[in-house]
Amino acid sequence: MKYDLLQTLGVALLVLGAQGAIRQLVDHGNAGLLGWLPGGFAASITVYVLAVALGAVVAGWARGKARTVGRSG
Repeated sequence: MKYDLLQTLGVALLVLGAQGAIRQLVDHGNAGLLGWLPGGFAASITVYVLAVALGAVVAGWARGKARTVGRSG
């Protein structure tokens, strides 16, 4: 159950980060959820890309752990 939740949170972070980064690349003035972040385009695109990377790592790790405890999913 714990790994399912972590995998879900990882995928959600990956999707939100990717969606935000794509939106930011298409329209530099639309920072989306990170509109409050100082630093402009460079800061927000960096945070979105880090969210994508972190989400992928967390989701992959959780999937691997779930498989090692005997659940294939």
